[in-house]
Amino acid sequence: MSETAAKAPGRALGAADPNRWKALAFIAIAQLMVVLDATIVNIALPSAQQDLGISDGNRQWVVTAYALAFGGLLLFGGRIADLWGRKRAFVVGLGGFAAASALGGAATNEAMMFGARALQGAFGALLAPAALSLLAVMFTDAKERAKAFGIYGAIAGGGGAVGLILGGFLTEYLDWRWTFFVNIPFAIVAALGAWYVIREPQGSRNRSTLDIPGVILSTLGLVALVYGFTRAESDGWSDATTIGMFVASGVLLLAFVIVEARVKAPLLPLRVVTERNRGGVYLSLGLAIIAMFGLFLFLTYYLQIVKGYSPVKTGFAFLPMIAGMITGSTQIGTRLMTRVAPRLLMGPGFLVAALGMLLLTQLEIGSSYAALLLPAMLLLGLGMGTAFMPAMSLATLGVKPQDAGVASAMVNTSQQVGGAIGTALLNTIAASATTSYIADHIAGASSRSQQQLVQAQGLVQGYTAAIWFAVGILVAAALIALTLINAGRPGSTAVASSEEGAEEELPVPVVAH
Repeated sequence: MSETAAKAPGRALGAADPNRWKALAFIAIAQLMVVLDATIVNIALPSAQQDLGISDGNRQWVVTAYALAFGGLLLFGGRIADLWGRKRAFVVGLGGFAAASALGGAATNEAMMFGARALQGAFGALLAPAALSLLAVMFTDAKERAKAFGIYGAIAGGGGAVGLILGGFLTEYLDWRWTFFVNIPFAIVAALGAWYVIREPQGSRNRSTLDIPGVILSTLGLVALVYGFTRAESDGWSDATTIGMFVASGVLLLAFVIVEARVKAPLLPLRVVTERNRGGVYLSLGLAIIAMFGLFLFLTYYLQIVKGYSPVKTGFAFLPMIAGMITGSTQIGTRLMTRVAPRLLMGPGFLVAALGMLLLTQLEIGSSYAALLLPAMLLLGLGMGTAFMPAMSLATLGVKPQDAGVASAMVNTSQQVGGAIGTALLNTIAASATTSYIADHIAGASSRSQQQLVQAQGLVQGYTAAIWFAVGILVAAALIALTLINAGRPGSTAVASSEEGAEEELPVPVVAH
């Protein structure tokens, strides 16, 4: 940090740091690594299962172990970043994630694999909020913030699809173990770069004591919630354990809210989530992720099982969505963010994505990729990219720097919980519709080829039934964004103060509209 900036706490401290754009590059590499990991392992799962002798009943734990650790520890990770300093949390998170990835790649049995995935999730929960909160405290000028969050939003939205391509390549041409080992160079480059380049603004660290009851209640509550949805996907919604998990989660999270309202230094200050703009972002973003995660799942199955695509070809089929997300985030969102209110980007963005999803309700066995899937993916990418960028920025706008880590963790928590809900809820709807269709039509299929056709038609019928629900969910996300979010376009002033000991949260800068 420059001496001039240190003496001028009232102006945008991040803007005075000449290395902020270099820092963004390393933060982006780390974010890409975390997002890639969410999908890259899914492609490699069948090969890893065979090699390590993992049973069909246990294979879900390769995904679930990561999701539980990541989702359960996010709020804790965000507050640790506030307490330790975001740079330190970021570098430690990268180092731990790389070590856990090496362990996963070298796994010789299922226990070693599950342990590695849980460790990846734990260090990811430290890394992800530290990355986003670094952006929040380093980029305080409105125009620069728009560009930085545009890049970040594009990676957050499109990285999962990139993971499908990379995962397909590594699994098909090298070995499934490389889907883990590939994280190591990403982490080393990002950690070394961050160590030498990132300079946090002075006075942005939170010196409060750690809220241990809050940590325990939030972690157990979120783990129970994520596991409940995971269990619902495999064992059904009426399963006793599933219901027990949801009840336990409700009780624990209610107790967490009561504790946070009373303790002096809460893990999650309730002002972070009760402010209507941030609350609107967390809710609408979580709903949008429910729709998107379900779509990734169904399109992957449709392309590979129904259309017979290879893993690599499936990955490339998602390229238009990535292109749309990058365009929506870096061109549309970034250019308009300082000119229009965030809700006028988020609401229409989610509606454009819903239009793309609506096209996919017309899926049939013989649907043309160019005529149906291509335009649908472009619309989905453009809409989500345009909406993601202002959402990421608004989620930390106006938050005291001392709370930036935990506010960032809430963004990741809404995405993680949304992903768990999306996979479980939409998969259940699809499976039910498929079973019903096959039961109604299989009797009329006399030959083996006709039976296979009915089964394929049943799968497509299930996918489209679930996609209809996803359309409704995206429309709901748009309505929430348009109704709850009322912040005006950001002004040209700083959005957060790094002044030591600031007690009051700064207002979000607004312009009448």
